[in-house]
Amino acid sequence: MDAVTDLKSRLAAVNYVADDTLATALALAIDLKRPLLLEGEAGVGKTEIAKALSTLLETRLIRLQCYEGLDANAAIYEWNYQRQLLAIKASEHEQTSAADIERHIFSETYLLKRPLLQAISEAKPAVLLIDEVDRADEAFEAYLLEILSDFQITIPELGTISAVSVPHVVLTSNGSRDLSDALRRRCLYSYVDYPDPERELAIILSHRPDIEERLAVQISRFVRALRKEDLEKAPGIAETLDWAAALTGLGVSSLDHDPDAVQASLICLLKTEADAAAVTREVTSRLAGEAA
Repeated sequence: MDAVTDLKSRLAAVNYVADDTLATALALAIDLKRPLLLEGEAGVGKTEIAKALSTLLETRLIRLQCYEGLDANAAIYEWNYQRQLLAIKASEHEQTSAADIERHIFSETYLLKRPLLQAISEAKPAVLLIDEVDRADEAFEAYLLEILSDFQITIPELGTISAVSVPHVVLTSNGSRDLSDALRRRCLYSYVDYPDPERELAIILSHRPDIEERLAVQISRFVRALRKEDLEKAPGIAETLDWAAALTGLGVSSLDHDPDAVQASLICLLKTEADAAAVTREVTSRLAGEAA
């Protein structure tokens, strides 16, 4: 477990506080050169782990944001049609055969590399973040299988392009739909949950070194309790950090000292009209009292 402990320390040095489970999964993914699939609620830090890994390894972060209707043109490659048309037009007055023109315009010079092709073309292994893969449809997963299995891409006009280096692949999913068994088999897996108050406290102190520790403790306890309320959207770690910054800026030293400021600052945590209405002053006072 020395490797895991070392990785946790190195991640902490770049402001990512990981628990043992996540650090172990990440260490194994790096060692085995396997993609790592992270599932969990939005806002628990899944995307940030890829950013932290990129910083840690001092390598490029290449991000593919998934969405419904995502296809190969946006994710893998497409041809630069405008340049191809210009090249064809320029060759009209030259004695160039159609076969030579075709070979010329379907060369890498006219290839636009999208994130997946970029990632396997890097000389130094990049961190490839395939974010919210569950938003893409099942057809897109088929595009991923060849890349995640053999780290190669087949382009009909050029043939098979093998990876110059094998990227460190992190896939994230919010669980909006079930992913295919084939995709899951190719990945290591870790479920990322909201942090416990101790780890959230460490995250707050890491990102907000100017905050008083007493207030940071109260914030971590308050947010933990707030997530147990009947909310449409539970606050994530980013919202916690925003709230910590807001409270510090407002001069709040304790959650039970300035109820008006605390209530007003909840716009950092509550992101829907229903949630804002549900967390009344009475609820805020109760949670603040428990946290203090």
